[in-house]
Amino acid sequence: MSKSKFVVITGGTKGIGKALVQKFAQNGYSVITCARNEEDLNKLKTDIEQNHGAEIHTKSSDLSQKEEVLAFADFVQSITDTVDVLINNTGVFLPGSISEEPEGNLEKMMDTNLYSAYHLTRQLLPAMLKQKSGHIFSISSIAGITAYASGGSYSITKYAMQGFTKCLREELKEHNIRVTAVLPGATYTASWEGVDLPEERFMKSEDIANAVYSAYELSSQTVVEEIVLRPQLGDI
Repeated sequence: MSKSKFVVITGGTKGIGKALVQKFAQNGYSVITCARNEEDLNKLKTDIEQNHGAEIHTKSSDLSQKEEVLAFADFVQSITDTVDVLINNTGVFLPGSISEEPEGNLEKMMDTNLYSAYHLTRQLLPAMLKQKSGHIFSISSIAGITAYASGGSYSITKYAMQGFTKCLREELKEHNIRVTAVLPGATYTASWEGVDLPEERFMKSEDIANAVYSAYELSSQTVVEEIVLRPQLGDI
């Protein structure tokens, strides 16, 4: 088993996930990541290896499926027995109101936004508990603390993610494992493609990654429990 420092980032090929992969790679971490699209993963791997000289392991996975979450966990454990950072980033956004959104929206987003994080964390936690160290980040959303009319089931899943993260924090504080909820507002990612707003109205994915890394960089005596980020001009 390698003695490199490892970060596991789900959904690493786009938006915030890609910015996180780049940030940790720049700082010498070995990265393990997944996404559904094999071609996107190959492009990411080439970018990280050529531009950052970092070790990166990728696996094509659909984390809305529990069996694929477990398979990704097995993949991680085949590479390293120590995970220093786990960033549960995978998510899907399907807009709509509770009364009018398509049937199945809640189930699809719950599978992707909450259950993937729940099952992967449960699989990787034993190693963190054994080493008595680690940091778990939940990439959630402002929608997890602020309800809005078109948020529908997306907001429900993000409120649930907050509950999951808060429970983890209480369970793990005595084990020297830090837990942080990250709650970004509108960030310029694929979720906002086609919206008739200038790019500068949104936050940059790199800013979210920098905030996460800064929280991680603090001493083990301190934990940032929540990072709330909004565009300078406010929510969209």
